[in-house]
Amino acid sequence: MADKTDYLLRQGDNALILSQQLSKLCGKGPALEEDMALTNVALDLLGQTRMWLTYAGELEGRGRGEDQLAYLRDAHELRCCLIVEQPNGNYADTMVRQFYFDTWHYFLMLGLTKSLDARIAEIAEKSIKEVTYHLRRSGDLIVRMGDGTPESHARTQAAVNALWMYSGEMFLYDAVDKAMVEQGVAPAAEPLRAAFLEHVSGIFAEATLAMPDPAVWMQRGGKTGRHSEHLGYILAEMQFLQRAYPGAEW
Repeated sequence: MADKTDYLLRQGDNALILSQQLSKLCGKGPALEEDMALTNVALDLLGQTRMWLTYAGELEGRGRGEDQLAYLRDAHELRCCLIVEQPNGNYADTMVRQFYFDTWHYFLMLGLTKSLDARIAEIAEKSIKEVTYHLRRSGDLIVRMGDGTPESHARTQAAVNALWMYSGEMFLYDAVDKAMVEQGVAPAAEPLRAAFLEHVSGIFAEATLAMPDPAVWMQRGGKTGRHSEHLGYILAEMQFLQRAYPGAEW
């Protein structure tokens, strides 16, 4: 069960950290409608986090629920990919990060709906409608910014290039991922990567953005607990209340 628990933590941690990142932008969106939409995406991801971490805690068997797993683990214990912990930056940075994640997330959830683990398939089924909306929204914004003003195009292209090195870790399968594929729990990396590249290239073409080279070297480490310095700052803010007042409840 150790591999499956780790795999569940990876899904929960990805959604948790990205939700925390997006929540920082509440009230700071470029337009009221967009501000509300971004906050709703953060809430969707937080709801998905709860399902993944609850299941992980049950399989782990150490009596840790969603709150303990979210608020009482140190950075090296988290299993999120490096892309979700990258700074919000300007709005192009935020949306390119979101678009890369949403594209992978959509095709992963689609694959997980066919998981032989009924609980995982159920979580994926509950998530797929939200994730479909996330992908449609972020792709639309990438097109609008890429094919917009010269400044919006330049900022979006810069974000596309800067964040590309973090887009491959999601498809770099290690022993845990491969065990889940062998057990029929998770989809294989190759079809996910192919679907990701096809969708991203289509959106970038519409947005008049140059597609980065898919063969470049990709950053890795987050899935095994080796993170950037950014995660420590994220956790310091996110976990403060629970660590300062252990067991505090509303």
